[in-house]
Amino acid sequence: MVPLGPLPRACWTPLISLLLVCCLLPPGAQGQAFRLRVEPQNPVVPAGGSLLVNCSTDCPQPELISLETSLFKEEAGEGLGWKAYWLSNVTSDSEIFCSGICNGSQMSDSSDITVYQFPERVELAPLSPWNPVGKNLTLRCRVAGGAPRAKLSVLLLRGEEVLSQQLAVGEVTTTVLASRNDHGANFSCRWELDLRSQGLGLFQNSSVPRQLRTFVLPVTPPRLFAPRFLEVGTSQAVNCTLDGLFPASEAQVQLALGDQMLNATVESYGDTLTASTTATATAELEGAQEIVCNVTLGGESQETQENLTIYSFWGPVLNLSQPTVRQGTIVNVTCAAGARVQVTLDGVPAAAPGQLALLQLNATERDDRRSFFCSAALEVDGVVLHKNRSVQLRVLYGPKIDPAKCPQHLMWKERTTQILQCQAQGNPDPQLQCLHKGSMAQVPIGIPFRVRLNYSGTYHCQAASSQGIYTVTVVMNVQERNPITITIIIAVLTILGFVAAIPASIYVFGVHKRRDIYHVNQGNAGFPLTSKTAEEPLGEPPS
Repeated sequence: MVPLGPLPRACWTPLISLLLVCCLLPPGAQGQAFRLRVEPQNPVVPAGGSLLVNCSTDCPQPELISLETSLFKEEAGEGLGWKAYWLSNVTSDSEIFCSGICNGSQMSDSSDITVYQFPERVELAPLSPWNPVGKNLTLRCRVAGGAPRAKLSVLLLRGEEVLSQQLAVGEVTTTVLASRNDHGANFSCRWELDLRSQGLGLFQNSSVPRQLRTFVLPVTPPRLFAPRFLEVGTSQAVNCTLDGLFPASEAQVQLALGDQMLNATVESYGDTLTASTTATATAELEGAQEIVCNVTLGGESQETQENLTIYSFWGPVLNLSQPTVRQGTIVNVTCAAGARVQVTLDGVPAAAPGQLALLQLNATERDDRRSFFCSAALEVDGVVLHKNRSVQLRVLYGPKIDPAKCPQHLMWKERTTQILQCQAQGNPDPQLQCLHKGSMAQVPIGIPFRVRLNYSGTYHCQAASSQGIYTVTVVMNVQERNPITITIIIAVLTILGFVAAIPASIYVFGVHKRRDIYHVNQGNAGFPLTSKTAEEPLGEPPS
């Protein structure tokens, strides 16, 4: 649609320029315009590569076709309406121009060469050896080289999971929150050069992965279980426990007694860590010491100390002047211990700590197997510790027979079972035997035996040991059983047996007589039952 009326002033200038161009064109060119083309258009070549460029036109008589570029070029061939050039060592993006003349008119065309280059290096910046759970962690990807940058992107990966993707402009950073699940995870960077629109595809490469280690160290100190006191030459168990660690298996534990490191066995169960060892007290460590438990994880540590007093407490040493003596011998009993130790012997304390306790006695048979008891007390840091010892005295004395335990008159019945009870005492234990005065026959002592008439008589029960002989006389009277009484008893038993047999015989005979065969008279129901003797008898009564 053409507007009516005069044109505005702004439209006059372009219109006049267009008319001037048309007037200056050659007569043959005013009806047709010819183009000069550069092929390929906007190519993408690898850095340092070569490229064949063709300048061509559909002009019937072109003149002076040439290629203008800053790159090194060589003519590759020419023909009617075209000319080719080799471009080599293409290292940077550049623009090339083809020009020529057609019918006296200038022709030109241009093309942009894009150089692509893979990055020389891609890496993930080193991570801290340990990263606390719950804290932000910045991951940095560094890409050196690579072109074109507009087509180059950087991805940050956790395993195969893409955390972020950005254009490779300088250093690419991403912030993540460290968690327990991240412990042991591999993080890496990957560059991608996307030349798919140029028909070359997608190129990519990844950095060396870095492993992330996260940890949790509780703010509470470890629990230390250790003794308060330890005697020189003794050992006790020491345990250290800390809960809430992650990962507990990678924590390090150190247990020390004073300046000495203790060899500990460390075990982990879930988030709990336990270290066990044995503390041994030596004379060099005597005095106030500390047991220390230190747990280290992720470059951080928690520590607990407990006080330990190592002391010497020898004794008490309880001695008898003679452990075995004859009765009437003077025996000295002594008890001693260390310099600061208070000893008490049989309830009587020594005069002062560090002094000897002494007991003296004249040994009698009542002191045989007597035990003497000594207690030692030592105060360590306000706590009184005790040790006890005991010793037994043996007194040698002659044998004795207690009349109450060995009756001198015995009256037993013939053919009865009896036990001769007789006991002897002495140290050493005496040998006891009872011998008949006349025949020297020996009667068992303390075991059952059958008494006979010839056992009657006097016996010498003698206890003998290395300390002497002791004799007690025992009279044994064995009474014969009365024969008349036995005969009467037998006769009475016979009569009783006979009397009991008569009723039994009568009962058997009566039963035998009543055993018969009976027939019912069918013709007269009013007659009583009558018996009929069996054809053969059932049995004869005993005579």
